[in-house]
Amino acid sequence: MRSAPTLPKISVITPSFNQGHFIEQTILSVISQQYPHMEFLILDGGSTDNTVEIIRKYEKHITYWHSKKDNGQASAINEGFNRATGSILCWINSDDMYLPGIFARIAVHFIQETVPKIVFGNCIHFSDESGKVRGSSVTRAHERLDLSLCDYIIQPSSFFNRSAWTLTGQLNEAMSFAFDWDWFIRAKRAGVELLPLAEYLSIYRIHQQHKSGSGGDKRIEELKTIVSIYNDDKLSKAFNKWVRIYSRYSLVSRCMSLSQRFDLAFFNSLFRWFCFPSLTAKEYASVVAMK
Repeated sequence: MRSAPTLPKISVITPSFNQGHFIEQTILSVISQQYPHMEFLILDGGSTDNTVEIIRKYEKHITYWHSKKDNGQASAINEGFNRATGSILCWINSDDMYLPGIFARIAVHFIQETVPKIVFGNCIHFSDESGKVRGSSVTRAHERLDLSLCDYIIQPSSFFNRSAWTLTGQLNEAMSFAFDWDWFIRAKRAGVELLPLAEYLSIYRIHQQHKSGSGGDKRIEELKTIVSIYNDDKLSKAFNKWVRIYSRYSLVSRCMSLSQRFDLAFFNSLFRWFCFPSLTAKEYASVVAMK
């Protein structure tokens, strides 16, 4: 009788800074997975709230942690992966959560797997302020959108093997908001396999201190930089034009969001013909999908 294959070790990295209101739920979502081969590393940037107190409360479940000044979120994540020993790598920010039982389901996609690979699934987006939730469809996005124009891989629902990390290299520490998107693009261009799953894997929390939501112009400029690096001048100009439309004309942006959600072909075709006539259907869908 053949024995069952050994489950691979998963290394979970959590960067943190002054997220005492949320980090306990993040920690509980990790340790409640009860995955038998896991290590958990928390790299806190010297929080001045109750973060350290909460980390100490669960210290026996944490492989490594520290709280000291660092060079930003990307730097903390890079350090975590440099310390990690697992063959499957992931990071979860200190205000997001994993859904129950997903580590065991993810692990089967990496058993006896040597090909560099990123496995990514759907995510529940939850607004603390309104209580509203929305879902995602990464399998559909993977078919319809261009990753270099639209970040459709949802970071807390993504997992990759060590060979993907080694092949792609570290996160770009010069970036503050979109280093995950930049890394996913580099991974794809390096030949890493992308495997989308229809399953929901995580909860992405949106709140007043939410980093991406409060990034403002700095975040937008970083997105523009990424588009300009990985695309030609035509697509870079189209992306910049969409950013102007999205930020200045709220009614248009709301209509576009609805047309994307409900696949209103006529409105999309009309808007594309009027504003972006030089783009292919895939290029257009990718540009206007970015928020």
